Order: sequence, then C-alpha cells, then structure tokens
Amino acid sequence: MGMKVRPIKTPVVVKEYVLDIGTVQVFDDYMVAVYNEGVTVTLERAYQLIGISEIHYRDRPFGFISYRKNSYAIDPTIYNYVRELPNLKAYAIVSVKEMHMHNFTIEKMFYKKPMKFFIDYNNALTWVKRRVAKN
Repeated sequence: MGMKVRPIKTPVVVKEYVLDIGTVQVFDDYMVAVYNEGVTVTLERAYQLIGISEIHYRDRPFGFISYRKNSYAIDPTIYNYVRELPNLKAYAIVSVKEMHMHNFTIEKMFYKKPMKFFIDYNNALTWVKRRVAKN
C-alpha cells in the first residue's frame, strides 16, 4: 500500500451574505468582507457584520479580513464597537492601494487590538489563522 497524499485543503465557504455594502463570506474560523465601490461603512452597516459574526462564531475565536479591492469610506468610530467583540482575535486589511495604507494608521488608532495591513491576501490569511489558533 502506497502512502496517501493528503490534498491541500481548500477553505470551504460556510455561508455567503450579499449585503448593500458588499459581500461577506463566512469560513470555519474567519470571515472575509469585500466592500462595493463607493460605499460608506457606517456603524449601522457594521452592526450587520457583527450580527453575522454572532450567528457563526458565538463563543469561538475568529478572525476578520477586510479585502479592499474597491475604494470606499469607513467611519473609524465603528472600531470602538468592533473592538468590544471578545472573540474577534485578528483583524486584517488587504489592499494594494496607497490610500488604504494611510487610512489604516487612523483605523489602527481607533481599534487598539491586533490589526495588520497586508498587500497579499494569503499572507493575511496565514496571520489571521495563526492568531485565531493561538486563542
């Protein structure tokens, strides 16, 4: 009998939500949000995302990836609420846009919890999964 080669596990989307601000994909221990071009992420809209996290991760640690393919605005005060989520262990932002990098420094000041900026999605995912596994 030969050795069984284990295939690389492709992450399975548990559920996908299409909201007015964009698409949210829920995976086993992290969620990915891709916001639509030109939207403004307000507190009210952030509550939708918080609600989704509560449905799927009740008492389990999870990570969040904001995949910023488009340009949009975000109200940084939402982080005062987001950082209160005890089981959110990692917050990654993925973008190649210079502007998003500048915004990140402001967002990080409001969030005050583990938050990192990545140019590469896979690096972000690795970091998020590592942080979630530690908890």
